[in-house]
Amino acid sequence: MENIKSYVQQHKDRFINELIELLKIPSVSADTAYSQDVIDTAEAVKESLSKAGCDYVETCDTPGYPIIYGEKIIDPNLPTVLVYGHYDVQPPDPLELWTSPPFEPVIKTTDIHPEGAIFARGACDDKGQMYMHVKALELMVQSNTLPCNVKFMIEGEEEVGSASLAWFVERNQEKLKNDVILISDTGMISNQQPSITTGLRGLSYVEVEVTGPNRDLHSGLYGGAVANPINILAKMIASLHDENNHITIPGFYDKVEELSAEERAEMAKAPFSLEKYKNALNIADVYGEKGYVTNERNSIRPTLDVNGIWGGYTGEGAKTVIASKAFAKISMRLVPNQEWEEITELFTKHFTSIAPAGVTVKVTPHHGGQGYVTPIDSIGYQAANKAYTETFGVPAIPVRSGGSIPIVALFEKELKSKTILMGFGLDSDAIHSPNEHFGIFNYLKGIETIPLFYKYFVELSK
Repeated sequence: MENIKSYVQQHKDRFINELIELLKIPSVSADTAYSQDVIDTAEAVKESLSKAGCDYVETCDTPGYPIIYGEKIIDPNLPTVLVYGHYDVQPPDPLELWTSPPFEPVIKTTDIHPEGAIFARGACDDKGQMYMHVKALELMVQSNTLPCNVKFMIEGEEEVGSASLAWFVERNQEKLKNDVILISDTGMISNQQPSITTGLRGLSYVEVEVTGPNRDLHSGLYGGAVANPINILAKMIASLHDENNHITIPGFYDKVEELSAEERAEMAKAPFSLEKYKNALNIADVYGEKGYVTNERNSIRPTLDVNGIWGGYTGEGAKTVIASKAFAKISMRLVPNQEWEEITELFTKHFTSIAPAGVTVKVTPHHGGQGYVTPIDSIGYQAANKAYTETFGVPAIPVRSGGSIPIVALFEKELKSKTILMGFGLDSDAIHSPNEHFGIFNYLKGIETIPLFYKYFVELSK
């Protein structure tokens, strides 16, 4: 452990500067205006893996953005760890809410990160966490302590549904053969209390379009006489929850896993302050499904949220118009056993059925994925827990995350491997939001902890 800490301290400035350079490239996969930047980032990741010690690295073409594959095989008889990460990032909008430009990384101190945090889009999700694994490989290669084989699969479409990754995995099962998959694209409870994510929610993401008259209409001449698509859409969306914030789509809860009282009690052991939670968000109270506490609502229960809504005139001043169309983007976070394609179908059927005769409705599915649960008695989980315990001084707590990484279920189906989610981000890191950041402490602690996972995974596999 002292050799690991010594190497990290000796090279920490370089580690930080290398990440900053990677964060400067605006690899926004959702916007074609950034296509070349996404490709440039892929090449930067490829070069970093070569320098870190991979014996073989290649750019793998896909129907979308390329996947960077790298490997270092020291002995085919030893276990193999497959590291997954992504180099694409979310769009930075709204730009006016950033305190510094999203692709001009800066280090600032905060109450939670007194040693400093890197502020930039992708700092935590997932460039910073992905790059910890690259530097951990360098550390093990340079110190001659790599105890097993390692493979890397770094993609560029995670933020838009990973469609090309599924295509790639299905066609490269032998290349990707492994004993465990290691991902850092999640978080932990705090810098004092590590945690291991043992469950992820699935996702169904759709766009809806409500059409009324064949053109925009004068609201004085036509108001009250024809259906206003924006008014109708608002009513339809409002009807998707009842007075207990229970989702009203028929069949939506049919396959929802109900956790036992014992399991819910174990979850409740994780430290959590409702007052601090509310203060951090500047809200007077929490809001959600009746019968569940906050940490259950955002992890073990399914949800339905509007992510965007628009239509009509939104420019400066007034324009008295009844819009011809109204739109919304809606995401549904799903729990294990809920099939995302089935939920998408249920949503489409229900949403279409509740529209009044004066409008037509179109539902366009965008992407989705299954939920996932990993057992805490697996060798991978035990190795991760031992690694965290050694670097943080306390055991990790198993938690279920409200987020979705749809490809985790795909990996188990196609590669027959369990995934270990070793996250080092914090809830306060503002991923997907303005002013995203990643603590210097967290970044360096990740580089310290990851080599210990390899060590203990090999020991426990014997």
